[in-house]
Amino acid sequence: MISATVALAASVLMHVLWNLIARHQPGAAWPLWWALLAHLLLLAPWGFYALYQANAWSTAFLGLMAISASANALYFFGLWKSYKHAPVAMVYPLVRSSPILIALWWLILTGESPGPMGWLGILVSVAGLMILAGSQPGHGEKAAIPWALVAMVCTSVYSISDKLATSQLPGFAAIIGFVSVGYSVAFLVLTLALRRQTGRWTPPQRLPVPIIVIGGLCIGLAYALVIHAMRFLPSAEVVAYSNTGIVLATLTSIYWFGEKSNTGRRLIGSAIICTGLLLLAL
Repeated sequence: MISATVALAASVLMHVLWNLIARHQPGAAWPLWWALLAHLLLLAPWGFYALYQANAWSTAFLGLMAISASANALYFFGLWKSYKHAPVAMVYPLVRSSPILIALWWLILTGESPGPMGWLGILVSVAGLMILAGSQPGHGEKAAIPWALVAMVCTSVYSISDKLATSQLPGFAAIIGFVSVGYSVAFLVLTLALRRQTGRWTPPQRLPVPIIVIGGLCIGLAYALVIHAMRFLPSAEVVAYSNTGIVLATLTSIYWFGEKSNTGRRLIGSAIICTGLLLLAL
């Protein structure tokens, strides 16, 4: 059994890899579309079979799956709409500010609270994310923000439904299957949006095959590992810890790729995120 720490560390590394790749791809290539397609071809068949074998088809489980799939579809649609107006480096930190909402939903549903130090850690880390997002404004940031907020709310919704569903997912392959149901709906929604915008069923520009494969493996395995970690930790904490990937991606972009714009503000935001996560760990 993979521990929560190992699962989160692997998820963060995959998140960093995909984040760095995605931010350097042309919008006309629809990177999210290709990544979802690769996931459905490479991982979904294995996951669907394991999910079927799990025999977890209670009414409650099917309801959670429907909620998660719907939220995932709207999440990817909101992410795509946001990326049309602003860069990944601005949009994604806003979207990943969901731990506050996740903790609130969980408190309302179960009465469980992360405690004073937990709330402080979440609030501080989210403040750092906001600073990070503000360091990379886009030309159409006002148009991007509402869709980024939609994606953020959807993240909180599917995180809660996924947490509640973990007890009925006996193994990691079944988690992959659960994730693949949501990604199938998301792929359908993005394909319909693609058809409406371009008149095509596939993007006008194709990504290189290695990037497509990496994207498919990263977006599926990374989130399946997050759900696995939710077996052992509260969902708000898991999502907050996974935001370490944003910090690593920021530092890599500055010191590896030489992206020096607003370096001071980006470093301050990253430091505040790390401070919040340290408080959360304490």
